[in-house]
This record gives sequence, structure tokens and C-alpha cells, in this order.
Amino acid sequence: MGNTTMLIILAVLLVLAVCVRLGLPKLPAKKGLSVSLEKEVKEHTGIREAAAGVGISQTTGTCELQSDCAQVNVNRAGVLAVLADGIGKANTGKLSAQIALDTVLDRYEPYHVLNNPEYFFRTAFYEANIRIQKTIGERRGGACLAAVFLNGKTATYALAGDVRIALLRGRELIPISQGHTIDVLAAASYREGKISRKEALWSQEEKQVFNYLGMDGFREIETGELPILLKAGDVVLMASRGIWQELSWGDLEDILLGSGSLQERAERIVRAAEYKEGKEKDNGSILLVEAETVNETGQF
Repeated sequence: MGNTTMLIILAVLLVLAVCVRLGLPKLPAKKGLSVSLEKEVKEHTGIREAAAGVGISQTTGTCELQSDCAQVNVNRAGVLAVLADGIGKANTGKLSAQIALDTVLDRYEPYHVLNNPEYFFRTAFYEANIRIQKTIGERRGGACLAAVFLNGKTATYALAGDVRIALLRGRELIPISQGHTIDVLAAASYREGKISRKEALWSQEEKQVFNYLGMDGFREIETGELPILLKAGDVVLMASRGIWQELSWGDLEDILLGSGSLQERAERIVRAAEYKEGKEKDNGSILLVEAETVNETGQF
């Protein structure tokens, strides 16, 4: 009798254990980064998932195709924002922009720590240039490319072409990049004494790009002299021609200082560009990234 009672008790306990195990709900996986990757990002950089602090919006303007590509990637090294503006007819521009973006992001993916962003940018940009040239062959085309790396303490950028980069700090939008356009080249030539003041002034309205990935004789990329020290609340802005050609820095600043998420403000910027008068408008993309900062211990 005692053995029978003991067996019944053990059977009941086993059934209860199975029911409890089956009844436990599974924790849902967080969207975006995997739990393990998000933990590693926090441990190495203090940066959390970037999705909530990102805004990306695009317009085709009056063009038939959208030739811009924009993306933000997070890994253990930090956050990398990339915007490529394709140049060329039919699908040549889109193809060139996609190659440029993919090349930079593919090279960035395996990094755990990025100690020399400038070297990374130079090698990645030159590789993208070669890949574009080999792919499009004799077709005329290429891509303007901009990339910004944020590691929680500083921001570093690189640029080829005329994508504009700026930093919203407090209530002021501060231009960071100069760009590879004729007016910028003329101003530099005037400072070096190569052209007269009159010639430089005549060139200030000329915004034609003179350096981009995929072109014959591709030149140096533009980088900042020093990394930008980040402050809490900083927002990095990247804009292609279809945006900055239609909206002034003041227009952009007014929209960015408005309410709403970065995605909502990015969409308002695109609508404002579309509403501007003009018969011909280029593709336009706006990319916004909020810079999260960390202290010396890697904590917020």
C-alpha cells in the first residue's frame, strides 16, 4: 500500500511539473538587433538599438526612378549611417548607388572595434569606386556617397560628391561637410591664389559635382580634420541633392526643431521639398540619426 501511494504521489508531481513547464510563456524576441547582439553593443559601446533614433525618407522628385540608397547599421563597433546618390541614366544610377552602399556596409559588418575610421572610409570608398567602374563598364554613371560613424563619444564622416552632412545641436543646424562641387573647388582655388576673386564669385552658383565614385580620375574623399565630440541630443543629418537643392538650411532647421519622431520629421522634410515650386526636381533622400552618448564607463 505504501509503495502504491508513493508511486501515485510521484506521478502527480511529474504531471504538475510538465504542466508548469508547458504553461510558461516564451519571451518574444526584440525586433531589430538579436538579444545577444544588442547585449554586445551595450557592453562594447553603450549604444542601444538605433531604430527609435533614426529617420529615413525619400522622394523621386520628377525623375522616373529613385536612384538613392540609404541605410543605418548597428554592430559591436557602433553606428554607421550611409547615403548614396546614384548618377546615370536608366538603372545605372540606382545600380551604382546600391554597389556603393553595399560595399561600405559589407566591410563594416565584421568590426568589433573601429579604431581608425578614416582608414576604413578610404579603403571602403576606393573599393566601391573600383566595383562601380567594373560593373557599369562604358556606361556613364557613378554615385555620390556619404558615411558617418558614431561610437557613442565621437562622430567621423567621409564624403565623395555632393551629399550634405550637418549636425543639429541644441536649436542650431551646423553644416559639417563642404562637398565636391564647382563652387567649393573655386573657393579653394581662390584661397590658394590659383584664380581671381571675380572668377571665384562667378562660380558660386555652380553646384555641378566634379568628384564621385565610378568616374574616371576619381579623386580624394573628404573627411573631417578631427572627430566631432558628441553631446546628448545631437542629431546627424544627411541629405542628397533633391533635398538640399529645394530647402535651405533654415528650412531644414525649422522642421527639425518641430515636434514628432525623427521619422516623422524626415517625412515632413520630404513633403516640404516636394511642395517647392519647380518643373525639374532630382531624387532626394534625408537620413537622420540621433547620437547616443556614453560616459567613460560606457554607461548612459
